[in-house]
Amino acid sequence: MTSLDKPTTEETSADTSADDARAVTEAALFEAFGGVRGMVETVLPGLLFVSIYTVNKNLHMSALAALGVALVMVVVRLARRDTVKHAFSGVFGVGFGVIFAMMTGNAKDFYLPGMLYTLGLAVAYIVTAMAGVPLIGLMLGPVFKENLSWRTRNPGRKKAYTKASWAWGLILLAKCAILFPLYWWADTTQLGWVLVALKIPPFLLAVYLTWVFLAKAPPPIDVFAEMEAEERAEEERKAAAAEEGEGAPAGRHRRS
Repeated sequence: MTSLDKPTTEETSADTSADDARAVTEAALFEAFGGVRGMVETVLPGLLFVSIYTVNKNLHMSALAALGVALVMVVVRLARRDTVKHAFSGVFGVGFGVIFAMMTGNAKDFYLPGMLYTLGLAVAYIVTAMAGVPLIGLMLGPVFKENLSWRTRNPGRKKAYTKASWAWGLILLAKCAILFPLYWWADTTQLGWVLVALKIPPFLLAVYLTWVFLAKAPPPIDVFAEMEAEERAEEERKAAAAEEGEGAPAGRHRRS
């Protein structure tokens, strides 16, 4: 290999920096969306409900089993002192589904709160993207330690967050376009199995597109590191001022 063929130090450094940025993005997305365990906690209650209902058509048994497994996952999270936000959101979703189904006596209503939530979330993603305050940026800003700095100081990341919010909104709308007709026309088991099948693939597609957009965007501005640096600088200025104040009387004494 000639000297012209060898990568320069700057190129190597740029490649390393890009790899580090991608790794940070992957880790942040994994944390924000719960990873594999979060997906299991999302799918399992609905899967258990439709499985039991398919076998015995018993609404009460199916609903209570789904709620029970959701509560067990929260307890396991608490016992291991893990983050419980995904498990808790699953409990609330299952709980509302159980209430709806029990009140109406229609097993399909177990799925209705989650479907309405998906529709509302899709609208929120699209509306916030159109308003210039993309929801995905509000969600991921704290994870990347940039808070809202992307809105005014990092236009490249704002653009990436806007694209990601559009992607999430349109994917969720497409999911709703499949589920709501089934809610009216299909039976409970058909709706349930389709809903379970659509839990993970649209989610993974949205996460992948988010990763693609953010991997190409400028790195986040770590506002927490900036605040810490400002605090250190302020402490150093105070310490320097104190030293000057202590040294001034001694200097005047020697001159006298």
